[in-house]
Amino acid sequence: MSIYTTDLDQNPANFTPLSPVSFLRRAAHIYPHKTAVVYGARRLSWLQVWQRAVAVAGALGRLGVKRGDTVALLSANLPEMFEAHFAVPMSGAVLNAINMRLDAATVRFILSHGEAGVFIVDREFGPLAEQALAGMQNPPRVVHIEDNSFEGGSLPGEMDYEALAAGWQQVDVPVDAVEYLPADEWDAITLNYTSGTTGNPKGVVYHHRGAYLNAVSNALTWNMGDHPVYLWTLPMFHCNGWCFPWTLAVNAGTSVCLRQVREEAVYQAISEHQVSHFCGAPVVLNTLLSAPEELRQLVQHPLKVMTAGAAPPAAIIAGMQEMGVDVTHVYGLTETYGPVTLCAWREDLWGHLDAQQQAQLKARQGVGGQMLEGLLVADPDTLQPVPRDGKTIGEVMMRGNNVMKGYLKNPAATAESFAGGWFHSGDLAVWHEDGYIQIMDRSKDIIISGGENISSIEIEDVLFRHPAILEAAVVAKQDEKWGETPCAFVTLRPGAELTAPQVIEYCREHMARFKVPGHVIFAELPKTSTGKVQKFTLREMAENN
Repeated sequence: MSIYTTDLDQNPANFTPLSPVSFLRRAAHIYPHKTAVVYGARRLSWLQVWQRAVAVAGALGRLGVKRGDTVALLSANLPEMFEAHFAVPMSGAVLNAINMRLDAATVRFILSHGEAGVFIVDREFGPLAEQALAGMQNPPRVVHIEDNSFEGGSLPGEMDYEALAAGWQQVDVPVDAVEYLPADEWDAITLNYTSGTTGNPKGVVYHHRGAYLNAVSNALTWNMGDHPVYLWTLPMFHCNGWCFPWTLAVNAGTSVCLRQVREEAVYQAISEHQVSHFCGAPVVLNTLLSAPEELRQLVQHPLKVMTAGAAPPAAIIAGMQEMGVDVTHVYGLTETYGPVTLCAWREDLWGHLDAQQQAQLKARQGVGGQMLEGLLVADPDTLQPVPRDGKTIGEVMMRGNNVMKGYLKNPAATAESFAGGWFHSGDLAVWHEDGYIQIMDRSKDIIISGGENISSIEIEDVLFRHPAILEAAVVAKQDEKWGETPCAFVTLRPGAELTAPQVIEYCREHMARFKVPGHVIFAELPKTSTGKVQKFTLREMAENN
């Protein structure tokens, strides 16, 4: 036995489970009166966020929520959504923030699969929630969020979110957060669903340790410093806002919330609140670049943007740089808590290059972040790394604490994704001589449109259901605004007649709007000798049409 294992055990004085709840307690203790959240005329200090989170956590317990239970949430980027990222974990439960752009059937599946016991619903999405709840055998208890600044929607359930937060003014800030921490940092903290590449979406489970570390990684990656002002243009349902609700507590920053991301509202918020940081898909950046000059002129101070999704065209990065906005390109997946690589800028190597060359370098996915233990581009079967020649394609793999626990109720998929001790991303990339990776394709044919993951298989399944369609295949088509959009190739049954607008309208009736193909091409599908559709050929055809 080693001398370093004798009488040197863990105890409450020298070991605490890692959890982002600790960040909130610290922010409330040190900066109690500093503004944490801005939403229209509303302001919440860090002390108030702590107090309300504690009150909501206690109320959830009185509703019967226990450790390991699921609390689902369907909401825009509101203060309540921000609070829930602390309140639900503080109750011991697991937060399931649902994409409000999904259709009712998918929301219903997520509620059932995740076994949600409580469902918190923003009034704007009340009608969607009511459709999803209809017909459920064991529906969750519903709590609505009343937002007086929004007209419309509905208020499902009999309980208002503010009733959960009642009595928050009497809550003190303790000297440490131990009472609200998990018993084990490996405990689940959130549940996020993928786009469902082969049918129903998969539930990705995060743990407290990973959330803690990725929140810190964000602050380090972006050199955020103390008290940044962050604008919520990224949906908080996306990988828990890439862990930024917790990052903003790390450095006691200010979250500026927007219900809807519109160019005028974004620019006005940037100017009014002197926003220092925001995140967004390339489509968001392109929208801002395309705004009228009088709006773009509102950016008169240093501003940083973090972008991910379909690789942003170099022209978009160059355009943002010309506006004086510093762009950091990152890469990650739902399974990795959001971004885990970044195109770390090397001024010593690239500072002398022209703007276009710099933008092309920044469009790469880059190197591993500070908290990612391993990043590999390798043969998916042998795990042998590919040469760093910028030409040989392999699969992107990661390992570290900011990789998911696994897929909920899906041991086969979990085991497959962790084969060989690495997480297999399914993304295909090359490895450059300088160690930076660059994604070339997606082995699962995922289409990323406006930051949303879209499954080509899901669209194909819908198309195959049409009585006039014999065969269908869907690939990504490059799009200046959205990055990528689905392009459907359709073969009709003999004698059948169908127009492209009719196909698009049919899709609108059977799937979420953001998944609907933007282009429809009628053609015979090219196939291999074994009958497999040659999607690489279809991609070329899509770009040429």
